[in-house]
Amino acid sequence: MLSEDQIMDVLKNIEDPDLKKSIVETGGVREVKIKDDNVSLKIALAKTGTAEQMQLQQKIVQIVKDAGAESVGLRFETLDDEEVRDLGGPEEKQKASLLSEDNPVEFIAVTSGKGGVGKSTVSVNVATSLANAGKKVGIIDADIYGFSVPDMMGIEQRPVVEGETIYPVERFGVKVISMGFFVEDNAPVVWRGPMLGKMLNNFFNEVEWGELDYLILDLPPGTGDVALDVHTMLPECKELVVTTPHATAAFVAARAGAMAIKTNHQILGVIENMSYFESKKTGEREYIFGQGGGERLTEELKTEMLGQIPLGQPDVDKEDFAPSVYEADHPIGEIYNNITDRIMEKIGK
Repeated sequence: MLSEDQIMDVLKNIEDPDLKKSIVETGGVREVKIKDDNVSLKIALAKTGTAEQMQLQQKIVQIVKDAGAESVGLRFETLDDEEVRDLGGPEEKQKASLLSEDNPVEFIAVTSGKGGVGKSTVSVNVATSLANAGKKVGIIDADIYGFSVPDMMGIEQRPVVEGETIYPVERFGVKVISMGFFVEDNAPVVWRGPMLGKMLNNFFNEVEWGELDYLILDLPPGTGDVALDVHTMLPECKELVVTTPHATAAFVAARAGAMAIKTNHQILGVIENMSYFESKKTGEREYIFGQGGGERLTEELKTEMLGQIPLGQPDVDKEDFAPSVYEADHPIGEIYNNITDRIMEKIGK
């Protein structure tokens, strides 16, 4: 049975990345709870929501598991200003931001009213289609509680982190960053809203994106903390609203569209996913989730229908596995090509 003394002993080897001192020495180990070899920790750092914190999170989980823990739960908080000063805290550094006014990147947020409508599938295929059109594209998996973009794109490696800079993973010509890269063994994310806002801000400011034409943001469904943060951070953002033909999905998607309108974001259009099933044998269409939801949503938001995506699955290549990305010449891939042609036409880029 693990003891608190054992946990504290192994944590002496973990340094606060900014203070360069053990988190035990800084008083950063705020809480240790042990139940049946399941360990729960609260850790305080000089800075939270940084690339270094994400690396540290992985190290702590591994070192405590090596000591005998079955599972490790982590919560983070920030040392107060007085503690940081007393410990010889670092001066703040200014870095160039993706959010600076002179950055020419076009931000496109992909949003929906509810989960399960295929918003992330739309995000990755819009991103890869834009890349196929010769554009420089990045994608932020901002669905921080329900991250799925790395798995959808078949990404197995993790970003390189050097100092305070994160280098995104590139796949299919798209630069990708996701919370999923920094969570051990698909563990649940238990951060609260303010911490998530810091993480999202660091995805903009601490990632070395290079030159981009478009940055796609796969938002969480609904109008919660992360969506609000995006609307605050990005005054010039464009939005795609994803729904299914079902009346309820369209009804709740209207809320996400209304938030965009209220915050002066431009709605590029509606994408109706899972619109129908088309038989390969007969070519006959079956409208499994009904009809009309997308059209009603376009009328309510006073925008246009950019595309209707049928139910389907990409061709699986075991050598180059990407379970949710359609090839450009796949029938559904061609629909995405038409959607991105219209997006580029509307944006003028």
